[in-house]
Amino acid sequence: MAQIVNMPKLGFDMAEGTLVRWVINEGENVSKGAILAEIETDKATVEVESAYSGVLVRQLASQGTVVPINDPIAVIADAGEEVDLDTLLRKAAPVEKPAEKEQPAPQEAEMKAQLQPLPIVEPPAAPTPIGRVLASPVARSMADELGIDLHLVHGTGPGGRITRKDIEAYRARHAQAAAPNITAAAPVPAIVRETRTLPLPRLRAAIGRRMAESMQQAPHFYVTHDYNVEALVERRREINALLAEDDKLSINDFIVRAVALALLEFPNLNTSLDLKNNALISHGEINIGVAVAVANGLLTVVNRNTDQKTVHQISAELKVMVARAREGKVRPQDIEGSTFTVSNMGMFDVDQFTAIINPPEAAILAVGSVVQVPVVMDGEVKVGTRMKATLSVDHRISDGAEGARYLQALARYIEQPMRLLI
Repeated sequence: MAQIVNMPKLGFDMAEGTLVRWVINEGENVSKGAILAEIETDKATVEVESAYSGVLVRQLASQGTVVPINDPIAVIADAGEEVDLDTLLRKAAPVEKPAEKEQPAPQEAEMKAQLQPLPIVEPPAAPTPIGRVLASPVARSMADELGIDLHLVHGTGPGGRITRKDIEAYRARHAQAAAPNITAAAPVPAIVRETRTLPLPRLRAAIGRRMAESMQQAPHFYVTHDYNVEALVERRREINALLAEDDKLSINDFIVRAVALALLEFPNLNTSLDLKNNALISHGEINIGVAVAVANGLLTVVNRNTDQKTVHQISAELKVMVARAREGKVRPQDIEGSTFTVSNMGMFDVDQFTAIINPPEAAILAVGSVVQVPVVMDGEVKVGTRMKATLSVDHRISDGAEGARYLQALARYIEQPMRLLI
């Protein structure tokens, strides 16, 4: 039976996506779960899996086309099946109904009036003289940073797509051609740095829009706790001594599991606010999002049912998703569905920071570096191993007392790491 494949919604604020590349060509067999196409969103290039098995009868959108969500992009049918595309598309077209004006509930109207966001001015899009150039997100980011016009770069990827190697090759050629023949007696030229106006990368624009909305709509409050991580550091050292290099555990792997287990005791922090219905959505799953630094911004990859997994399972799954995120080839399930987020900047020697809540979640945990500091123990000053973590919480959902109790519950797991291994 013929099935229509629509442009998927790969984020709660996604309105359209760019079809970067077809992985399956017309006339080729496709199995359920196989990678069908690559879609570029504001966040990343996402590998979209097919929900059907059969033959890709028709591609309804060409590569490089911007397609609104839920618009048809392909037709998959059984082998040998004759498909009347016009009839199929006509049946699948949504029936327009007259719009009915919704009357919000009094409480909802009052809440929305109080939380009305300020207008956000989007920067004007840079003019494209020739048309859209096919390029990976990493290549676009490098070109933006180096001031390289993508129209001048020869792409060697599929369908002429420009890759990171193409940008590096272009830069090397022009750097060599522009290198002056300097002798020992040549005067040192004055350094002239050009001031340029660059288009705001799509990921940066999306991050700015969502974070501005979060700060304007969600009344944040912050609670910080100082953790004794001496035992955690020692347990990790002992475990990693027995593991291969690729399997070694990070401090963050332990923290992610600890966060999930503590949420079992505080389910109110594992919720989302539904303003439309003036209700809280209490999530049955505990899916921990982990912030990952990528070119021009960050993505949140999602570890699902984290409370039901071992530290080793969490570590292995996160390694795979982080690698895909940094290569610009995440999958929809990698970045959607988080119920609570951890942002760890400890690897950057950050003592302490506060993070903005990732909407529509209720809270986010900002984790600093593990450091050795002087501490008073039994009346004596000794060397201690400490780590600070700051919880940001939506005050519409919770309050300071609950946030503080949650951080105390988290301490039981972080300061007694054997609890995380049983």
